[in-house]
Amino acid sequence: MTRTASAREHDATLALCADGVGLWTPWVAAGQVVAPGQAIGELEVLGVSERVIAGGTRAGRVVAIAGARHHRLPVDFGAALVTLDLALGVAIDAAGPDATAAATGGGLRFVAPSSGRFYGRPGPGKPAFVTVGEVIAVGHTVCLLEVMKTFHRVTYGGAGLPERAKVTAIAIADDADVNPGDVILHLEAVP
Repeated sequence: MTRTASAREHDATLALCADGVGLWTPWVAAGQVVAPGQAIGELEVLGVSERVIAGGTRAGRVVAIAGARHHRLPVDFGAALVTLDLALGVAIDAAGPDATAAATGGGLRFVAPSSGRFYGRPGPGKPAFVTVGEVIAVGHTVCLLEVMKTFHRVTYGGAGLPERAKVTAIAIADDADVNPGDVILHLEAVP
């Protein structure tokens, strides 16, 4: 089940707000790019947890988060869960799927091949598998996905993706749950 966070725009920011009272668990991190329809966390209401997706029509970079990642925080109806900086400034056209990619700086997306828990580094204190601005090639390790206590290495490559690409944004925060098809990386092709 999913819930959609309502969007309240003010000046150059967009607040994604709770549509109910419950326990909020954020899945995003400061600096992460969030687009409409992307999962930002979960809200537990009366013992039932539901995925919360970003509402609105604009993408932005996370500048404030209610609570700490993967820790539950009581929230009221209408409370700001995540605040985005709209400096990216690109409206998302529902009829044009490339608008989100344009907002994040590139037209290519690398998506999760399966569900699981996302880990962007091999262990605590270790360097990340990929960083923004890095050029990656087919076979480069992007992340680990944990499924039922088993870690699966996810490597770059696939249909529609170039041999080499530059990472323009990492769309998933460490320890966040992903589903098949969720965007992990925003990319742009390099020669």
